[in-house]
Amino acid sequence: MGSAADISIKRSIRRHQLREMVPLADSTIYEMERRGEFPRRFALSPRCVVWDLAEVETWLASRRSTPIARAQSPDVKQRRSRPVRELGLAQATASRAE
Repeated sequence: MGSAADISIKRSIRRHQLREMVPLADSTIYEMERRGEFPRRFALSPRCVVWDLAEVETWLASRRSTPIARAQSPDVKQRRSRPVRELGLAQATASRAE
């Protein structure tokens, strides 16, 4: 038998532990997994899926070191329901006078 230093114990975490570490919705995590942007989960049993803790920690460290571009704000003028319209000249001067 090898010494304790030779044995590498891999630690896995369940969904609730993952959500404590990574505050993203389950659907976001699953979508990122599908695209290959997040560590893949694996099944221990038919009803128990886990993630490798070392892989998740590596992913978090890479996210900290690499800036992520923010998503653009939606253009509210193009909404189908309740679009925001530009104020007319008369409305703009009336709202400023109040």
